[in-house]
Amino acid sequence: MKYQIVPVTAFEQNCTVLWCDSSKRAAVVDPGGNLERIEAVLEKEGLSLEKILLTHAHIDHAGGTAELANRYGVPIEGPHKEDKFWIDALPQQSQMFGFPSVEVFTPNRWLQEGDKVTVGECELMVVHCPGHTPGHVVFHSQDANLALVGDVLFNGGIGRTDFPKGDHGTLVRSIKEKLWPLGSHVSFIPGHGPMSTFGEERRSNPFVAD
Repeated sequence: MKYQIVPVTAFEQNCTVLWCDSSKRAAVVDPGGNLERIEAVLEKEGLSLEKILLTHAHIDHAGGTAELANRYGVPIEGPHKEDKFWIDALPQQSQMFGFPSVEVFTPNRWLQEGDKVTVGECELMVVHCPGHTPGHVVFHSQDANLALVGDVLFNGGIGRTDFPKGDHGTLVRSIKEKLWPLGSHVSFIPGHGPMSTFGEERRSNPFVAD
């Protein structure tokens, strides 16, 4: 599995283009906006877009979803159904944060704990990690030792919990009980900022260190 991080929107959100190297089939994870940047990666790498994956439905992660899905005729998988209210509120979110107006959508597949998603011949396990939003999911590739964690965990930080239905205690439990058991060697792509590993965050992250 290969990937390229594509920072999008004024929030510098880490959208990720993930692809199976043997089939050149790709998924776009969290297309918040700036679709031309995402499309440039697909074109440069000669990739065939297969689906869109969503960790959660905040505007900087999900704002470009409907347009990208319509443009390529691809399905949307994720997040967990508990984030439906955030998808329904995308137009209000776009106004509040000064984003271009966006369309509401219904995912082709809601995801839950233990589900599997495929990208070409690669497989990712779904981990439900509520706290930042109630329906937040994480995508974990055991083969690649890689996790896409959205806004659950950052290099040196954790997600905000002051939005509707956010909860700090739940978020900390999600990290310690759902992410740490995946292994200290796992590298992760956060929703914002530089990558890290679970082991490094267990050692030094002031919010969730052992």
